[in-house]
Amino acid sequence: MSLLNETERKQVADAITEVERHTDAELVTVLAERADDYHFIPLLWAGLVALLVPGAALFFTGDLHAQTLLLIQWGCFVILGAIFRVPQVATRLIPRSIRHGRAANLARRQFLEQNLHHTDDATGMLIFVSEAERYVEIIVDRGISERLDDATWSAIVDDFTAHVKRGETLAGFLHCIEACGTHLQAAVPATHERNELPNRLIILD
Repeated sequence: MSLLNETERKQVADAITEVERHTDAELVTVLAERADDYHFIPLLWAGLVALLVPGAALFFTGDLHAQTLLLIQWGCFVILGAIFRVPQVATRLIPRSIRHGRAANLARRQFLEQNLHHTDDATGMLIFVSEAERYVEIIVDRGISERLDDATWSAIVDDFTAHVKRGETLAGFLHCIEACGTHLQAAVPATHERNELPNRLIILD
């Protein structure tokens, strides 16, 4: 997994600049490497497997000294704990509901931290992506939601998510920004020149 390089980030910023020429909406893009470290997940799985080791060892060997069983159990816990901490492995051990829940929470925090709720006429829009969770969300303030309902963004989010799954995050951003711009230009057209928030892609790594 690799976050976008400087050239690719500029392409995203340029796409936002172009869209904002035709709408009063303020777009902010955030790309996170992952929504959470999930430190407890590898240890939880390693512990569960280690608990089963003594029974499995006795079943296959018939008899082992208690001290030997304890050493095997601890060794199993340490080895699996290390393996399960590898990001690509850890992500697969985490239930989808937990991964998406953490990503959704981070998206909402970013909406507030980037001051999208303080724009003139409440026209802030966040395009949020967390690569490890393969999670995409679009959050808009009331100035946009009053004119465009949530269903407007569903197909755009689905298309972006598919791009992220294929490792095409840049293409996903560009297609998403362009598609959002089409809706925003019609529903929230530009009334005056402004640029309240930075157009650069915000990276959380």
